[in-house]
Amino acid sequence: MKEPVPAELAIETHGLVKRFGHRSAVDGIDLSVPRGSVFGFLGPNGSGKTTTIRVLLGLASANSGEVRVLGKPMPAALATVLPDVGALVEGPGFYPFLSGTGNLMRLDSADRHALSSTRRQRVHDALERVGLSHAAGKKVRAYSLGMKQRLGLANAMLRPRELLVLDEPTNGLDPQGTREVRGLVRSLAAGGTTVFVSSHLLAEVEQMCTHVGVMSAGRLVAQGPLEELRAAGQAHVVVQTPDVERAAGVLTRLGLVPGEAPGTGSAWGSTALLGTGLNGLEPEKIVAALVAEGVRVRGFTVENARFVSLTGEGFDVVG
Repeated sequence: MKEPVPAELAIETHGLVKRFGHRSAVDGIDLSVPRGSVFGFLGPNGSGKTTTIRVLLGLASANSGEVRVLGKPMPAALATVLPDVGALVEGPGFYPFLSGTGNLMRLDSADRHALSSTRRQRVHDALERVGLSHAAGKKVRAYSLGMKQRLGLANAMLRPRELLVLDEPTNGLDPQGTREVRGLVRSLAAGGTTVFVSSHLLAEVEQMCTHVGVMSAGRLVAQGPLEELRAAGQAHVVVQTPDVERAAGVLTRLGLVPGEAPGTGSAWGSTALLGTGLNGLEPEKIVAALVAEGVRVRGFTVENARFVSLTGEGFDVVG
């Protein structure tokens, strides 16, 4: 895999360390985020993702290591870098007594780089882009968690940005909202914006991102183009069903190796069954074969064993 040169990187760290007391939340990571990519920062909760983001944005200081954002050293170049960076970190915080429009107008007015003459139009466009036009005049205290998350995204996109940093952007969103955020991220990347997305949801990262960095216990255990990391591991399916023996028989006839899925729990009295080695089979055909044999499929997910093996634990796979 060809290493990007520094000029091609939107985010670059070398030996980044952040400790809290004697505990290293971030332990010597070397990030390389290519410009124009949608970079998925993947890892279980507590793996150091948000702490890393806070250091990148100057919200926390590193104990050691180097950080460059948009080619400039951080935090030394904070004042010149941040106007080109939009961010949604640790959930949005707004004035509950103001409307969605009122909150964005107030936040935009605090940005000395933002033109006041186009403020109202920019706020309107941002709200429309995240699907909040209908609630623009409603007070934020009446917003659901998903609506507040959308408003946070709108705030991050009030002005064109070179880099957008999103910490768990689909948190609190329904399936339709999640799909809309995926489409929004792709459109931003198509327009030249680098999007850095932190998530503990493997399925979200796989459907949204071009590049991935995998965190585990404060360490960056893998990074690179998504397709290369996928190719390094064996795909498998996880089937949630109460008809375990019948499902295992179907998977065996299809050439998969069935087994119990570790750490995936159960849903509505069902058992999680793992089928390893897709042998080029399309997921739709596997589901159709299961249903044709009378197997009650209560959940079906395609995973890549590479990601799970890197961390030694599973990810949440549905959003």
